[in-house]
Amino acid sequence: MPGAQPQTDTGPRVSWPRQRASETPARLKIRARDVNVHYGDNHAIRNVTVDIDDKTVTAFIGPSGCGKSTFLRCLNRMNDTIPICRVSGLIEMDGQDIYAPDIDPVLLRARVGMVFQKPNPFPKSIYDNVAYGPRIHGLAADRAALDHIVEQSLRRAALWDEVKDRLAASGTGLSGGQQQRLCIARAIATSPEVLLMDEPASALDPIATAQIEELIDELRRKFAVVIVTHSMQQAARVSQKTAFFHLGELVEYGETGQIFTNPRDPRTESYITGRIG
Repeated sequence: MPGAQPQTDTGPRVSWPRQRASETPARLKIRARDVNVHYGDNHAIRNVTVDIDDKTVTAFIGPSGCGKSTFLRCLNRMNDTIPICRVSGLIEMDGQDIYAPDIDPVLLRARVGMVFQKPNPFPKSIYDNVAYGPRIHGLAADRAALDHIVEQSLRRAALWDEVKDRLAASGTGLSGGQQQRLCIARAIATSPEVLLMDEPASALDPIATAQIEELIDELRRKFAVVIVTHSMQQAARVSQKTAFFHLGELVEYGETGQIFTNPRDPRTESYITGRIG
């Protein structure tokens, strides 16, 4: 996708075949090669190459402004919404270029869900928040099927028991931690294959943060999870792979234990020990 321009959401829609539950999933989920991102004249991401495994939590760590969130948004083409943004390089999901001209970003985002730093439930009922994605993508044949999707999504987000008797209540009336779990339920309601999480617990109290971290560990059994976090302790707790970004470059990537206990690059060691960042 050298020099790829943001695609509009009005192009042809391509339906990608989903993996059958009985099939053994491929270990590699996302393959990125020499990815560069420019915001006008600002070169924000430089030649990032990384492989992201399926059913694994991958943490992106690094100082503020290092490019980790910018790269995360490349994985579901959220940067397309920024007119001055230009992405080049190659990003494949299951071997398919996600920036190819015939790929509809709307359908891509059904496969690659995203949860943001601040809980952002829609000003709708709890039920309608979760049902929104399945409705617009036509994933439910009837109301009974939609009810099932909503319940299962809320159960996976560890929220069903807390809200099952008030599904008609507004999602904005929940606590901060509940709102974030509602946003996670909304993100997984379209049965994505990848879940992106940009600082999902940074606005939450310690108890809600622990709940989100437990949930992430459960979700990785079904999804590839990629999390951006400023907390090295959180990365160490929840992830199996860690990528360290600095000044727009991917400095080091590997098993989380190795990154934190025996980093190969002195910049990684400096960040982990607090000398930079």
